[in-house]
Amino acid sequence: MERLFSPWRSQYISTFKNPSSDAKCIFCSALKEKKDKKNLILYYTKNCFVMMNLYPYNNGHLMVVPNKHTSDLNSLSKNIYTDILVTINKMIKALDVSLKPQGYNVGANFGRIAGAGIDTHLHFHIVPRWNGDTNFMPVLNNVKVVSEGITKTYSNLKKNLTKLTRKKK
Repeated sequence: MERLFSPWRSQYISTFKNPSSDAKCIFCSALKEKKDKKNLILYYTKNCFVMMNLYPYNNGHLMVVPNKHTSDLNSLSKNIYTDILVTINKMIKALDVSLKPQGYNVGANFGRIAGAGIDTHLHFHIVPRWNGDTNFMPVLNNVKVVSEGITKTYSNLKKNLTKLTRKKK
């Protein structure tokens, strides 16, 4: 059996304490704050929003987050499910134009034991992939190489999302 190690994630996971019911949710806070660039929020729909992952597995790593604060997948309505899936598809199109990846990992981790760094507010990950995007750096130096600055990627995606959504109207 091969094992995939991601030691760079420990920095991210260590920033979160075991959440209590009154703990501040970073997704809810970002949504309420209305400071898109600061919070790396790219896109909104009626039921969800999209933000870049501050600790990405790869360049362009996005998260689709329902507006509803819940950790229970079964509490989402059919409309919210549909909106999330349509939004995931739209983000893949924007990533195709902006970064031209060769593939994607799309998924979610439900619960801390399943790997969710933030387990009180469910969210879905979109991770662009390229041939050779995992190299020797994490193994030899405990370093993950992300090939483009997060603010440059944010600007590029924001510009292309604007173009894509204008075409639809």
